[in-house]
Amino acid sequence: MQQPDEPGQVPLLRVDGPVATITLRRPRHHNRLEPTDLAALMDIFHSVEAQPDLRVLILTATGKSFSAGFHIGAFGQGEPDPSLEAVIEVLERLAVPTICALNGSVYGGATDLALACDFRIGVEGMRLVMPACRLGLHYYPSGMRRYVSRLGLAVAKKLFLTAEPLDTAALLAVGYLDEALPAAQLETRVQALAQRLAAGAPLAVQGMKKALNDIARGDADDAEIATRAAAVARSADFAEGRAAWHEKREPRFSGA
Repeated sequence: MQQPDEPGQVPLLRVDGPVATITLRRPRHHNRLEPTDLAALMDIFHSVEAQPDLRVLILTATGKSFSAGFHIGAFGQGEPDPSLEAVIEVLERLAVPTICALNGSVYGGATDLALACDFRIGVEGMRLVMPACRLGLHYYPSGMRRYVSRLGLAVAKKLFLTAEPLDTAALLAVGYLDEALPAAQLETRVQALAQRLAAGAPLAVQGMKKALNDIARGDADDAEIATRAAAVARSADFAEGRAAWHEKREPRFSGA
């Protein structure tokens, strides 16, 4: 993905039409997450949520790794504010669909940052390592819940309790990665997926994303989902979608 002007900075937000891209920018330290990065990410997520014209968020990084996770040297210095767990929870609950473009290997807490995204596309040769037990660290509950609900109990136990790495083929097999591509093809594929998501009807896309995530967490409210579905059925976008279908043209959704 695109390189930064200067290394070692907090995450950068770039907006291109309906697509927002966040880039982690500490390549010299494998994009480890500092407390200042967590604060910047939280601010960016709130900014994305406040922009109704945005349709998709891409999360990526610079250099050879996606991220080494939270800076180990910062442990024992008090809980950062915001915490990594809080930042990731906000990411998962963003209304817009999210894509993690994994430009390299991913470690520790950054594995959950990627897992909170709706889609994960990585590069061939990358791997994942969850070293919590080798550090004497007990992981936070929402991250373990996400692992179990997304990947299954057996995979979660293998990763958390053994700290054994998973290579690209294994990450595809367990469903952590949706796709793996040569590095030179990553940005093109991610942009193609982003444009496809951005072309969908926002009310339907965002409503179904929320419903699916609620179902995965086990806290879905069927009545709430039905109410939202009924509202979407009355929307101008649904009328436009039907008209476009009959007229054999691309729909022009407004999010209303």
